[in-house]
This record gives sequence, C-alpha cells and structure tokens, in this order.
Amino acid sequence: MKQVTHDFCTLARNVIDIERDAIEGLKAFLDDNFNRACQAMFDCKGRIIVTGMGKSGHIGGKIAATLASTGSPAFFVHPGEASHGDLGMVTDSDIVIAISNSGETGEILNIVPVMKRLGVTIIAMTGNPDSTLATLADVHVCIRVEQEACPLGLAPTASTTASLVMGDALAVALLNARGFTADDFALSHPGGSLGKRLLLRLSDVMHTGDRVPKVEQHALIRDALLEISRKGLGMTSIVDEQGRLAGIFTDGDLRRILDSRVDVHESKISDFMTRTCVTAHEDMLAAQALKLMQDRKINGLIIVDHDGKPHGAMNMHDLLQAGVV
Repeated sequence: MKQVTHDFCTLARNVIDIERDAIEGLKAFLDDNFNRACQAMFDCKGRIIVTGMGKSGHIGGKIAATLASTGSPAFFVHPGEASHGDLGMVTDSDIVIAISNSGETGEILNIVPVMKRLGVTIIAMTGNPDSTLATLADVHVCIRVEQEACPLGLAPTASTTASLVMGDALAVALLNARGFTADDFALSHPGGSLGKRLLLRLSDVMHTGDRVPKVEQHALIRDALLEISRKGLGMTSIVDEQGRLAGIFTDGDLRRILDSRVDVHESKISDFMTRTCVTAHEDMLAAQALKLMQDRKINGLIIVDHDGKPHGAMNMHDLLQAGVV
C-alpha cells in the first residue's frame, strides 16, 4: 500500500471549520427579510418553485423536497429548461425561490422578466444583496459567506452549505407555523419505515380470531402451555366466565414456576398468572406500542376491546416484520 504523504485529516478539519463558521454567520441574516420570505411562502396559494443552476440547483432540489415533505407543496425547476418550456409550470399564484450565490447567474436572470410579468413573487437567495437578482426580487434572503472551503476559492463549498441550511431554516419555520404534525409528515412518507412507524396501528399488525392465545382461568398450567405452543406468541391470555381478560401467562412465567418445581399437570393457571398485565387497544399506534413494550420490558401485548375482552395479540416479532422496529 502506498504511503500517505499528505495530512488529509488536517485539511478536512479546516474545511469543517470554515463551513461551521459559514453556518454560524447565517444568524446575522435572520432579519425582517427572512420573516417576509416566510410569510410570503405561508400565504402562498399555489406552489413554491425552487430554481438554481449548477451546485445551487442540486441544493435547490433538496430544499424543494424538504418543503414538499413538510407541508409546503414545492418542486424544482431547472432554469435552463425553464427557458425552453418549463416556465409553463409556473402560475401567478406560485412563489419562486431563486438561488444564486453571485446573484448574476445568466440562466436565472433570463427568466426573471417573464416571472415578473406573470406576477410571481420572487424570493432571491444570494450572497450579494447588491446583485442583479437580489435587486429584481421581491424579497432577498442573504446567504453570504466569508470564504469557500475550497483553497482556490472557486468550488462552491461553504456557500452551498449555507444555502442548504438557510433552506432548512425556511422549511422548518413554515412547518411550525402551519402546525404540521408527525401524522401529516407520515402521509407524505407512507412507503418507508418512517411512515410505517407513524401510521401503522395495532389493528394492522395484531393477530385476531382463533390466532389469539386464550384459556379460561380454571384451566391447568398444562393447558396454557399447549395454547402458547399452538399460537406461537410466547404468551396466552386468561379469561373469566364472561370472556374478559383476567390475566396473562408468558414464557417468562413458565421459567419461574419450573424453577419452583410446580406440577404443571395439576396446578391451575389462575394461581400463577399475572393479573395486573399491560394491555392495549387496537387503535394504538404501533410506534406507541413499541415504546410501551420497551418501557415495561415485555415482549408481547394483549389487545382488549371496550368490554375488556381479548380481541387481539401481538409480540415484538410482529413489529419487526412490519418494519416498526
């Protein structure tokens, strides 16, 4: 292996220091212009359209995606494509966020007159408040940085980081103003594990009907063990004469009574069941059930109906299969 001849770690630390300072410097630009930009986006009746060229375009795509997933309908339009037909996506009820560190990006300036003619509100994000784009825009949000992390001062580094962070600041400020909730967030993320964690309820994952382990309270421990084995959930519910939950018996309970040399063929389950057991209802979120089980250090739950009768059952493996864990 070739010997390392450069101190890459020191160079990397310098980059991180420069970009950290760039982010810290953004606080100075959280002024009335930032408030005006947020209010305009909050009041927008259409969509928020983000545009930018080159590296700023990549950042713009991420900002648009963040806005869209946090309650502010948004999408990215490439300024070059906008000049060749994609401006047809823009309506007078929309808002455009135009990102250009110099504020002089030709492809963006070419489409500004058309957007102004449409009556579109333009929010410029630039590093130069005196630039052409900043002057033409309705609102200017400054993203100026003292220096790029690139030693040549050419490759967009600290400036793109600043753009990204300012975009996140706008999105999160709007999220809070809209009263956007975790359930709202999940509705736009139904396909991933995040959506599953936030949307799935116990009714979606629990075992029901004959798959619910259940024995009557006068049954013997032997009967309970057979039911646990048949249903494969590591536990069984115990019900009274009216079918209401009287207790629960688990694999852990079995280990404890075997250590005490209890005769499982003669002893009643009611003498060894846990009477004050943790239960849940079918409309509980699976994520809540997971936290409940972790907090109580249990591996399964009995789901009861409004009459206190076992209606379902599930264990940690069911949550794992559903992608909640």
